[in-house]
Amino acid sequence: MTHSGFVALIGEPNAGKSTLLNKMVGAKISIVTHKVQTTRTRIRGVSIEDQSQIIFVDTPGLFKPRRRLDRAMVAAAWSGAADSDITLLLVEAHRGLTEGVEKIISSISETGLNGKLALVINKIDKVDVNDLLSLSKEINESHPFTETFMISAEKGKGVDDLKRWLGSNLPEGPWLYPDDQISDMPLRMIAAEITREKLTLRLHQELPYQLTVETEKWEEKPDKSVRIEQTIYLSRSGHKGILLGKKGETIKAVSMASRLSIEEFLGSKVHLFLRLKVREKWMEETERYSEMGLDFRDGNA
Repeated sequence: MTHSGFVALIGEPNAGKSTLLNKMVGAKISIVTHKVQTTRTRIRGVSIEDQSQIIFVDTPGLFKPRRRLDRAMVAAAWSGAADSDITLLLVEAHRGLTEGVEKIISSISETGLNGKLALVINKIDKVDVNDLLSLSKEINESHPFTETFMISAEKGKGVDDLKRWLGSNLPEGPWLYPDDQISDMPLRMIAAEITREKLTLRLHQELPYQLTVETEKWEEKPDKSVRIEQTIYLSRSGHKGILLGKKGETIKAVSMASRLSIEEFLGSKVHLFLRLKVREKWMEETERYSEMGLDFRDGNA
């Protein structure tokens, strides 16, 4: 008998949701940076555990939204949790029960979730064992979690136990995706996310949050290589010079890093072309939200 179902990953920004998703899937489909609020939409990754197909839903970090884009991201996170069979609340071990985590738990208690809710304490390599036990006790006293796991998503510690538990707790039913599929994201969207990751790692302060990347053209050549054309939308004309860098060094470095990562993901030669386009109000355009997999209406105040 086969099992299948959806597992949502929720938590504060930088809790390690994308790292855990990539580890579970065995491939990098969700971008990871040291900066908060990197994930903008729900990203589905597919993993197999024995006779179970687990569809992981990586959600944007839950935080206090300020802009339309922020509100749409938070709405996507809660929607992903509400639609799942199991929800995993990720908490950073070294930060503990923060005000943000308390607010998430409070919201869970108020709204309720359809499926099981498990606590996942991540980055356990950063704290003492006794502190971990105290933290687990403290959080479980604030909400009745179905199960508690202590892991290091980056190093893979405890991940296999978590995966086995997930596989055995999903409902019976046929697999929803082919057994060799690892994501339901279009390749052009994954490629755009890879470029946005490289931009986020290269740029500083608020600039990464003021841009978005879209794959405009995807052409497979007779020699099996792929020509990809992407547009980087900027909200301010003054950002263009920063993104280009001295003698174009910044955009060249981003392009090279992105091309290599896309080639690694696709397993084929890639010809990547980036162009910059200033659209001051891209955060207010329905098309941009659709491209990111967000609902523009969710951004309403």
